[in-house]
Amino acid sequence: MPATPHDARVLDALAAALPDAALRTDGATLERHASDAAPFSDRGTPLAVAFPETPEQVQHVLRTTYAHDVPVVPQGARTGLAGAADAVDGCVVLSTERMDRILSVDPANRLVRCEPGVTTKALNDAVAAHGLTYPPDPASWERCTIGGNIATGAGGICCVKYGVTADYVRGLDLVLPDGRRTRTGRDTAKGVAGYDLTRLVVGSEGTLAVVVGATLALRPARTPALSLLAQFRHLTEAGEAVAAIIAAGHEPSALELLDRATTEAVAAYGHPLLRPGHAATLIAESDGADPAPALEAMAELCRKAGAGNVVCSTEPRQAAAVVEARRLVSPALAAYAGRLGGEVTAFIEDVAVPRSALPRLVGTIEDIARRHDLRIFTLGHAGDGNLHPTVVFDRSDPAQLRRAREAYDAIMAAGLDLGGTISGEHGVGTLKRDWLVRELDPVALELHRALKRLFDPKNLLNPGKVVEA
Repeated sequence: MPATPHDARVLDALAAALPDAALRTDGATLERHASDAAPFSDRGTPLAVAFPETPEQVQHVLRTTYAHDVPVVPQGARTGLAGAADAVDGCVVLSTERMDRILSVDPANRLVRCEPGVTTKALNDAVAAHGLTYPPDPASWERCTIGGNIATGAGGICCVKYGVTADYVRGLDLVLPDGRRTRTGRDTAKGVAGYDLTRLVVGSEGTLAVVVGATLALRPARTPALSLLAQFRHLTEAGEAVAAIIAAGHEPSALELLDRATTEAVAAYGHPLLRPGHAATLIAESDGADPAPALEAMAELCRKAGAGNVVCSTEPRQAAAVVEARRLVSPALAAYAGRLGGEVTAFIEDVAVPRSALPRLVGTIEDIARRHDLRIFTLGHAGDGNLHPTVVFDRSDPAQLRRAREAYDAIMAAGLDLGGTISGEHGVGTLKRDWLVRELDPVALELHRALKRLFDPKNLLNPGKVVEA
């Protein structure tokens, strides 16, 4: 569609204060930046993609679009799974990928300051030289960016012990929808002066402000971990083992669950430690100063709960082999999907329930898979009740596509019925916006909408995501 005179004025105004090649309108770039990694989401066609390199250039983009009433969609690495970074028609996509500098590392105060386009892995590599670590570890940590982690409130495998992104964000450098710039938070370990605007922005999915800088807390580098693998013939046994481990006061640095379908897929892929025929597999890590006794104690609790196949590592190389079972899930599911033919896709869901409800949720998901004649592979973070059911289906088959959507709705409903939440770490975006209305009470929903209107009275920043203004 040819640009209108209004579009041309917007593009000219944007280009006036951006570097060469920082404003793109070619079809390939627009297509590449039209969506994140979420399925089932309706993406629009952007007017342009801007690649600012400084906070001042971000301010220019937002001032310009605000003056011309043009929507803006912030994007990081586009690894999100809820549609929060999907373009809307006629928007300017604001990509932070070129803002990738680590500004400073402060070992004395265990802080790092960085721009939003820094990848999680690059940040960890930089602070490791100082004997420090940034614990949040999303599965896409080699590609996902700090800005995206902050926007979605990302978690990861080790959050059962170390917490999630929100626990490490001390302060944010923000640009508001009208181009004003502000800073939230502080560098001190304590600080309760005023409302906690930092926590409000973390997890807001780019709907309130654009993050142009972050101050993050660090921790001492983790000691090498030891791992155990335990397999159970009944889901309830795995649930009892998780409850016993937590009740005994252990602090595993990871506590992961694979259901029957996932266990069989990884075993078929060739992992030597997994035996098929089990309803659940638990993988635990311990990284304390002396992890061996804690690991053996957790292994004994698994045996008491009914585990028939328990493998407990005694040195880091064996530990890596155990954890490899968890890391092989994605390639194992890809290999399974590759054998099916058609336009096979994997839809990775994200729902969290109280730990005590975990076995019931896994069992319900297995029932949903049978009822809808689908293959659903459930894995997740058993230590904090956050599961990722993965629906594998042929999107070119209308019947399978319909059943996949129905299964998705059934999983959401099951999570809420068990006292849980529709998202533990992936966010709401567009994919779960209707379900958020069901999770929140009317007063909470109106507060969400009022906050959106306060930050963004014109509803131009990532419109249509999380809540309708």
